[in-house]
Amino acid sequence: MGDRVDIRPLVVGDYRAVGRIFFCAVHEGTRGAYNDEQRLAWGGETIDLDRWKERLEALNGFVAEMDGEPVGFFTIDPTGYIELSFVLPSATGLGVGRALLREAERWAKDRGAKRLTTEASLVARPFFLKNGWHVVKEERVGRRGVTLARCKMHKALG
Repeated sequence: MGDRVDIRPLVVGDYRAVGRIFFCAVHEGTRGAYNDEQRLAWGGETIDLDRWKERLEALNGFVAEMDGEPVGFFTIDPTGYIELSFVLPSATGLGVGRALLREAERWAKDRGAKRLTTEASLVARPFFLKNGWHVVKEERVGRRGVTLARCKMHKALG
């Protein structure tokens, strides 16, 4: 995998790549923070391509590519809310998340957002903290009858 991270807009046709990135990030990338039952409740047993295709029709965001292959994605709305932020475990630590976050910040500022918000997993929390975010509160949420910990976070846009 090369060092260059290219960012482009997310399109509905990315549903296969987005589904794969999400599935791998949840099932492999969060092993140290969530147990098997939690990862299964969050990520499902298989990649639901129909669901991802439908979801992407209503989302704005960005895809990160390395050597032409999608390795991460962020979704963001005009208020600055980042709903989804996932990077393939094999691409973590390579600047993919940082590049996606910079593009999301730029996009949100252009639309008049004053801050970014998200609900970060225990794995994503350190990334966001390192990039100037603050924890608003820790919370527990249910997924398919299983409880998961996460953090509401925000970052002011200057």
